[in-house]
Amino acid sequence: VIKCKAAVAWAAGKPLSIEEVEVAPPKAHEVRIKIVATAVCHTDAYTLSGADPEGCFPVILGHEGAGIVESVGEGVTKVKKGDTVIPLYIPQCGECKFCKNPKTNLCQKIRITQGKGVMPDGTSRFTCKGKQIYHFMGTSTFSEYTVVADISVAKIDAAAPLDKVCLLGCGISTGYGAAINTAKVEPGSTCAIFGLGGVGLAVIMGCKIAGASRIIGIDINKDKYAKAKEFGATECISPQDSKKPIQEVLVEMTDGGVDYSFECIGNVGVMRAALEACHKGWGVSVIVGVAAAGQEISTRPFQLVTGRTWKGTAFGGWKSVDSVPKLVTEYMSKKIKVDEFVTHTLPFDKINEAFELMHSGK
Repeated sequence: VIKCKAAVAWAAGKPLSIEEVEVAPPKAHEVRIKIVATAVCHTDAYTLSGADPEGCFPVILGHEGAGIVESVGEGVTKVKKGDTVIPLYIPQCGECKFCKNPKTNLCQKIRITQGKGVMPDGTSRFTCKGKQIYHFMGTSTFSEYTVVADISVAKIDAAAPLDKVCLLGCGISTGYGAAINTAKVEPGSTCAIFGLGGVGLAVIMGCKIAGASRIIGIDINKDKYAKAKEFGATECISPQDSKKPIQEVLVEMTDGGVDYSFECIGNVGVMRAALEACHKGWGVSVIVGVAAAGQEISTRPFQLVTGRTWKGTAFGGWKSVDSVPKLVTEYMSKKIKVDEFVTHTLPFDKINEAFELMHSGK
């Protein structure tokens, strides 16, 4: 058993608490990882807020991490002690019908136990003050050591800087893949991106790499426009600058609508606007943001009858074990940006400050 520091969420709506936790050794087909760096994501904040129907407490959150394998359980063959890895919230077992189908990346092998905050055998590897602590998204990267299933880990280039590539564990990969894999953005197309946080910027990067000629960033926070343009946005607009609904503004700006739109916020009203901003006949709108529990999307069926397509994406459609090492290689060869997404680097015990920076849009 390893004793180490972790940021424990004891209850919904409360700040994280830095505690000493005990991390049990990995069982069969499990891997124990020394986490070197972790990022914070709105999904962590969503669960912490209490709005997540799958949220269980007390829990160790975190799902954008990178580290070094400390030890492996019986039967683990794909990684060994000392390997550099990224934990994966969407695993890839290679055996389920989802993994065998090229149309999806949604491996279901451990979905039920992962959703309940436990390892595949139904138990937790974390304890603190004599209490069992739940796992989160199969990763729990807000701990100096974590245990994950062996299908939830990608071995990456040992030379990669872990304080940067940890972002490929969720946000960057999700946005980039939404453009490349889910929408399949074509050269010369016009794209609109709603929400210019980390995921939105990654979508912009994907649209630019795919050869889009016009990339419109949409956000009410104008402080985000300069960064969006660095990533490839050709123009940025705020819905608050017009009395008309934003979809009408976009349809007028683009001679009938955009070819591709992306919702990167998790707001069902914006999801509708993103669909309705698409061009009749061929427009495709991709939902990337995660809406709160119980919310529903709506539009007039005529929007779809007249040739628009509504899609969703999780982790950008990447088959995780296969793709994450390739994404790291693309970063190392400067095909995709990663460093530019990092705005602040804080010590682990300042993790609550990191959440404050995220909530304030900084």
